[in-house]
Amino acid sequence: MRFLSIAAYIFCASPVLAQDRVFDCVMDPSQLVEVASPTAGILGEVLISRGQRVSKGDVIARLLSETEIQSLELLELRANSTTSIDAQTARRDLLQTRFDRKEQLLLKDIASNDSMNEITAELGESESLLRQAELEKRMAELEFERAKSIVNQRNITSPIDGLVLSKRHSAGEFLASDSYVASIVSLDPLYIEAFLPIAFYEAVRVGQTAIVTPNAPLDGRYEAKITVIDRIFDAASSTFGMRLELPNPAGALPAGQRCELTILGS
Repeated sequence: MRFLSIAAYIFCASPVLAQDRVFDCVMDPSQLVEVASPTAGILGEVLISRGQRVSKGDVIARLLSETEIQSLELLELRANSTTSIDAQTARRDLLQTRFDRKEQLLLKDIASNDSMNEITAELGESESLLRQAELEKRMAELEFERAKSIVNQRNITSPIDGLVLSKRHSAGEFLASDSYVASIVSLDPLYIEAFLPIAFYEAVRVGQTAIVTPNAPLDGRYEAKITVIDRIFDAASSTFGMRLELPNPAGALPAGQRCELTILGS
């Protein structure tokens, strides 16, 4: 025979706890991100304002980067240039033709071994110089990619879809490495935070659906699913915390509002 725990016994035995119960809750954003820059610098422009909607990847600000852009253009020219490779390829092809001709003459005992050794050495040297030119071009391409990454880092982008909660800096101000340009919140989904008496601990489960009713002036009843149930009780209040996720397409419902959470009875 399986024995029920005390909390589960109270829940099943009490006609009050077996009915729907209503608890206070708060509607919070699911994310709050303080958007910083990987490098410090002077802000050239800030493209957002408070309350503006942004999408993930949108550029919200740019650091001044004239010097970096000029260096990038120079490195791009070097990375795209094939002059050295073309010159070394032409020299190698010419020496290869001379080597083939000299080899035929040697077979006919018309050319000497010394002249053959000389052209062989020149051909080997040209092959080395061609490989060196190819290596230098590859290094120039990598330097260009690195410089491009540095320039891109000076474009500050939004990491999430959300709403601009605050703008901390404006164009012309210095953005330190330990500061941030704006804070952005995600309102889809909303997190519903609530504290329930510990008698309900075994009466709720992750994945269970509950009803959220925002306080006035908002109206309506919305389904939310339990995603987190704290495993540490608050001894002072004899409660435990619980989080639910409430889908909120297009951020129709605001965050920061109090609400009522209805746990459906059995």
